[in-house]
Amino acid sequence: MILLGSTGSIGVNALKIAQRFNLDVEVLVAGNSIALLNEQIKAFSPKIVVVANKASVKEVHHPHVLYGEEGILEAIHSSCSELVVNALVGYAGLKPTLESIKLGKRIALANKESLVVGGKFVDTANITPIDSEHFGLWYLLQDKMIDKMTVTASGGSFRDTPLEQLSNVSVEQALNHPNWSMGKKITIDSATMTNKLFELLEAKWLFNIDRLDAIIETKSIIHALIDFHDGSSTAHLAHADMKLPISYAILGKVEEQILTPVDLTAIGSLEFRKIEQDRYPIWEIKDDILKNPHLGAVVNAANEVAIAQFFDKKISFLDISKITVDAYKKFYDFNPRSIEDVFMIDHEVRAFVMK
Repeated sequence: MILLGSTGSIGVNALKIAQRFNLDVEVLVAGNSIALLNEQIKAFSPKIVVVANKASVKEVHHPHVLYGEEGILEAIHSSCSELVVNALVGYAGLKPTLESIKLGKRIALANKESLVVGGKFVDTANITPIDSEHFGLWYLLQDKMIDKMTVTASGGSFRDTPLEQLSNVSVEQALNHPNWSMGKKITIDSATMTNKLFELLEAKWLFNIDRLDAIIETKSIIHALIDFHDGSSTAHLAHADMKLPISYAILGKVEEQILTPVDLTAIGSLEFRKIEQDRYPIWEIKDDILKNPHLGAVVNAANEVAIAQFFDKKISFLDISKITVDAYKKFYDFNPRSIEDVFMIDHEVRAFVMK
């Protein structure tokens, strides 16, 4: 396989699955975690390694090291592997997804932004999502008329924080997720509920369905639900461990136990909550963007810049959603005719937000 984002949480778990099932890893792509990358090189002996920056190349213990976006695309193009695991963070994952599709490779996709930003121009035929929610939806699919698909959210770092305190929360508090440890960006996206907005857009492109929604399930045991036209509903339950969706995305079929089954008597009870706009202001645009999914390109660009500004302590936590919604309204007339239009609007939105 080609593994993009090998040192992140998805990448690390993907390598555990590769090790367990004796899979070859031809390419490792990492960011700036060079020490961990060197450990992975020693364990998996890839043919090609790619890092984010040219300055890091000399620190990598490998004879064939590329860098940057061009390095990633070159590694994908020159490799023999038919499977690409795309676990890159944010907009950076879009071009590698497009390149992989062009080459006819199969994609195990953890980079939801590929579909959020470019879904209108991305052929999903060879894409399998690495995401608990979309894996759950896929797992539940039957040959029945579907009325509605629902994904669940944890509620993020501030699901129980008094509303009047949200404007003053710190970066450190925002990164303190109540259920698990994830990358910095996705933890913030979870706290603002932008991540769930992205997952709804991803589900729209993957399953070609209009009726989509999300609810909060605080223990993160239920990941997805489907309401069927006959009035019945099914839910997918599993412990929150990405090795299960990764296994299916990589292997296609899994016939041995990956996770310990859920013990409902040990859990005792589950709590469900509605996603309220006063706590999650980004939810203002949820219904509208599902009717205009191409505007995901605007939301993603604005959100990425706003999060960077929050990390730099230039804006408050609530400003992230405000900036994103403002950009959504500013560029509402955007309607791409090609992927080049998507690249262009990404640049324009970032420039607008950085003013």
